[in-house]
Amino acid sequence: MTDSVYTGNAGQDAALDQGWLLGHFKDASDPRRSDDVEIKWGVHPQGDERVRWVTGEERTALLVLVSGRFRVELPGRSVLLAEQGDYVVWGRGVDHSWFAEEESVVLTVRWPSVPGYKVTGRTVPG
Repeated sequence: MTDSVYTGNAGQDAALDQGWLLGHFKDASDPRRSDDVEIKWGVHPQGDERVRWVTGEERTALLVLVSGRFRVELPGRSVLLAEQGDYVVWGRGVDHSWFAEEESVVLTVRWPSVPGYKVTGRTVPG
């Protein structure tokens, strides 16, 4: 790594920071530090879910299905991502949750990158 270049593997790097590859939470000297955008490589076993909904959302989000079958819950609507490349975008003020119907990999891009949204309620059936 130099001051402005970082190379890595999303699967390996994601395991180090709950899936997050880029955002405000990276060290100031890391080129992956950004207050503008967050990027996550989410690897979810079948049955993994976000038990508590995100409420009071201040960001816009794009979630793209890389593999698997992944459901995003939005107020009054359930969006199933079933084909590679399926995606959903939601804006500020839209509450959400999610559920991995199959083992899934999803790429999430959120902007801006703001503190205060750490996952505190995920479950994986035993």
